[in-house]
Amino acid sequence: MVEMSVFGLALDEDSQMPILILKDATDTHVLPIWIGAMEAMAISMAINKVTMPRPMTHDLVLNVMNALGGKLDHVEILSIEKGTYYASLVVTKGDAVTRIDSRPSDSIALALKADVPIMASKTMLEQALSQQKGEYQAVIEGEDAKQWTEMLAKYNLDDIKYKM
Repeated sequence: MVEMSVFGLALDEDSQMPILILKDATDTHVLPIWIGAMEAMAISMAINKVTMPRPMTHDLVLNVMNALGGKLDHVEILSIEKGTYYASLVVTKGDAVTRIDSRPSDSIALALKADVPIMASKTMLEQALSQQKGEYQAVIEGEDAKQWTEMLAKYNLDDIKYKM
């Protein structure tokens, strides 16, 4: 497994869908995952440490997990099949470890809220890399693509301001 971090959120120009961009510490793997607008909002809120007066869905999941004696240890992005990514929440309770099927976007929102690692299968990363064009997969097309790529490459997570 390879530890990944959230590099940023972007918008696919064609589909107008949010793209979550993950990358590893060595910049060997950049993993774009198309996600829904609500999941992008949850991830943005987690990155910015926005709190709401009442628990949102991802807060509720963590609260239930904790109330039942479990703890989110980390999340794993496991595979990609026909363009769909699969992930698991890895929950511990004492010595017991339970893996719970989850969408990557929900897993990542929970990982950010719980401040736990985001892990990705080496096999899945190699598969995703083999499907990419060149060193990085083009996730933004058009005349602004090169400019966006250069801009994203020079920022670190602390420099990026998320507004959704």
